[in-house]
Amino acid sequence: MDKKPQNPGQNNRNNAQPRRGDKNTKDPYNINENIRAKEVRLVGDNVEGGVYSIQEAIRLADELGLDLIEISPNAEPPVCKILDYQKFLYQQKKRQKEQKAKSTKVVVKEIRFGPQTDEHDYNFKLKHAVGFLKEGAKVKAYVFFKGRSILFKEQGEVLLLRFANDLEEFGKVEQMPVLEGKRMIIMLSPKKK
Repeated sequence: MDKKPQNPGQNNRNNAQPRRGDKNTKDPYNINENIRAKEVRLVGDNVEGGVYSIQEAIRLADELGLDLIEISPNAEPPVCKILDYQKFLYQQKKRQKEQKAKSTKVVVKEIRFGPQTDEHDYNFKLKHAVGFLKEGAKVKAYVFFKGRSILFKEQGEVLLLRFANDLEEFGKVEQMPVLEGKRMIIMLSPKKK
């Protein structure tokens, strides 16, 4: 018996070229023969929705020249779509990129005062806070009480309230002055334009 060695570029499905997902690759989705369920629920524009056997679903995908993609493996039965797999992955990446762009990173800048901060230092720090708020960063201003200076906590609260009042045009108070240990903290967030 003379058997010809099978061409590695062929698989056992009608001697067709291997399709994406036929081999155990590190695809984020199960596709085609990698789907292990006996039945799947098909959804999408190019097919009539409903529950199909896995063989029937793969046959439909073959007829359309597309891939059967398992988009919700934990559903009962798993939900699949018939699409071009590479196009599907591209759209998923594009969607993730858009979501990442929309979710802006929140930056918190800290400004530290002492209970007896003089006028020049106060104005200097106020100018920086205005810049931070204009850039879109939140400002966490706090008065740090060292040693017995905790006795002046009322002065610290007055200082922080004055600070918030002076920044009223650029930011709104997110959290009123709160004493946490040796710090009295106030949070300001930038005003939306």
